[in-house]
Amino acid sequence: MTRVLIPTGALGLGFERAALAKGIAQAPDIIAIDGGSTDSGPHYLGTGTSKYSRSATKAEWRELMAARAQAGVPLVIGTAGTSGADDAVDWLVEITRDIAAETGERVKIAVLKSGQKSDDMVAALADGRITALTAAPDISETLLSDCTNIVALAGAEQIQAALATGADIVIAGRTTDTAIISALPLERGCHPGGAWHGAKIGECGALATTSPNSGTIIIDFDAEGFRIEPMGSHARATPRTVSAHMLYENADPNILFEPGGHLDVSNATYEALDARSVRVTGSEWVRSDRYTVKLEGARAAGYQTVSLALVRDARYVANIREWCADIQRSCTEMARSRVDVAFNIDLRLIGVNATLGELDCDAVVGTEVGVMGIVTAETQAVSGEVAKMLNPFLLHHPLTQQEEMPTFAFPFSPPEMPRGLVYEFCLNHVLQLDHPMDAFRLTTEDLGG
Repeated sequence: MTRVLIPTGALGLGFERAALAKGIAQAPDIIAIDGGSTDSGPHYLGTGTSKYSRSATKAEWRELMAARAQAGVPLVIGTAGTSGADDAVDWLVEITRDIAAETGERVKIAVLKSGQKSDDMVAALADGRITALTAAPDISETLLSDCTNIVALAGAEQIQAALATGADIVIAGRTTDTAIISALPLERGCHPGGAWHGAKIGECGALATTSPNSGTIIIDFDAEGFRIEPMGSHARATPRTVSAHMLYENADPNILFEPGGHLDVSNATYEALDARSVRVTGSEWVRSDRYTVKLEGARAAGYQTVSLALVRDARYVANIREWCADIQRSCTEMARSRVDVAFNIDLRLIGVNATLGELDCDAVVGTEVGVMGIVTAETQAVSGEVAKMLNPFLLHHPLTQQEEMPTFAFPFSPPEMPRGLVYEFCLNHVLQLDHPMDAFRLTTEDLGG
């Protein structure tokens, strides 16, 4: 059996201290925690920076390092620094150095980097080793060269290589959410279907329980499957909460693709062992003929300026879409006659359908609507210039030319808020490797003392 302790869904989200202590008392074989994902958008991959504050990250990481020392087992984090880009990994390594220096603790760290050079990816594209996934954008040598960061998602094999160094702490770049949890159970010969399935269930900590915010869970892996138990005092794992997690961030609730194969849970069974824990068996791991890793990339998409106006007049609120469409058309025509650089104006209705846009067929207009103007251009200067042209439209534009000029409200002065350089995701592809470590770099370092 292999026991994996997962403190929380991601470093920076927080966890219950009592739940973590309870988990440590159960003698885990490894502590595994996720460091991020693409959930928060392309900025963090584009810039190689963390979504979470340094102080909060350091405080939680210090506690986990202390828990690791108490348990005497490895501590592994994947997708360090939110995106897993090389600079984000270095950021967490530096925090780890600081903590070791402050505490005097001697630790060996293994650093697994996932960043890819654009030139290498251009060569891989030419060699036919990059394959598009469903709904992937078209890519070219130019697009790959334009990426500020490209990462490959490491799987269990790369984490196993890092653990094989004997490191106390493994700080990994971009990994699949499951790799850091499945690596040791797979290395020890636990059921492969159970290892990958349990890792998927545990990827977000207590999210697959009745108390998602409690954070800490224990998963026991064995020769036939796995058992999950939350450590929070009021948290329970049930067959429903556990089985439902296969729906989370997954296109197919029965199939999960990972480097080297896919998980099939079509025949999995979920058994409540008691009021708090669930055992799962019957999951199947299907090996692939090829070993591929997913690629993620981000590139600069232009400079942006955002404006916000508040519309409360009942007639304008009722006709808000027509009003915005007229503003977008009129301001775009004006700006194109005065600016010879490419730009884009987008108006989003805050409080109506800003999230889903036209897909939100049931959006209901309320008594007040916020109209957010987003201007994106090749330079910040042009973005700000066009946003200032948009200003009088948002403040005074009438529904028709035969009525009095209205006046709406800006919550800020000036209303134009420069956002600087913004990024966009531009890869949804896989890279074929001859050997799992071909796209990754592994180093070790002794700290503290």
